[in-house]
Amino acid sequence: MSMRKLLVAAVPVLVVALASTAFAQQGPKLGKPISQEDLASWDISIGPDGAGLPAGSGTVKQGEATFAAKCQPCHNEKGAGNPNDRLVGGQGTLAGDKPPIKTVGSYWPYATTLFDYIRRAMPLNESKSLTNDEVYGVVAYLLNLNGVIPETETLDAQTLPKVAMPNRDGFIAFTRGK
Repeated sequence: MSMRKLLVAAVPVLVVALASTAFAQQGPKLGKPISQEDLASWDISIGPDGAGLPAGSGTVKQGEATFAAKCQPCHNEKGAGNPNDRLVGGQGTLAGDKPPIKTVGSYWPYATTLFDYIRRAMPLNESKSLTNDEVYGVVAYLLNLNGVIPETETLDAQTLPKVAMPNRDGFIAFTRGK
C-alpha cells in the first residue's frame, strides 16, 4: 500500500479518535446542575408517618368547594369517576373473584401519601398548583366521601397521620435481604 493511500485511510480514523477524546473529556453537556432552590420545590415527599407535612389545614366543606372547582372535571361529581379515575367506593372489593375497585377508601393504605400525591400531581393539567390548605381540604373531602372521617373533621399536619385508612394493613412490607 502506498504512503498516500495509507494517509487517506488513517486521517478519518485519527479525526474520529481525537474528536471522541475531546468529547469524552467535556461530556455531552446535557442540562445543567440543579440549584438547591430549584430542587426544594420538588423535594416535597411525605411518607406514611407524615414527616414533612406542611403548615395549613382544611375541612371537608372547604375541600368540597375545591374539588368542585378543580377536581370534578376529571373525577366527576363526588369522585364517582370512570373506572380509571374513580376515587370513592370499592370497599370490600379487593379480595374476591371480581376485579377489585381500587379507590381512596378501598386501596390507599395511608392518608399522608394521598396528601403527597394530590399536592405533587393534581390537578393533572396544573400539577403543584393547589395551596396546602386546598390539599388538606380535598383530602378531608375524599376521606369523608369514603366514610373514613366525619364531616366535622379538620385535617392538618398533626391530625392527618393519625387517620386510620381501611386498607392500612392490606399491604405486605417488603424488606430487602442482607
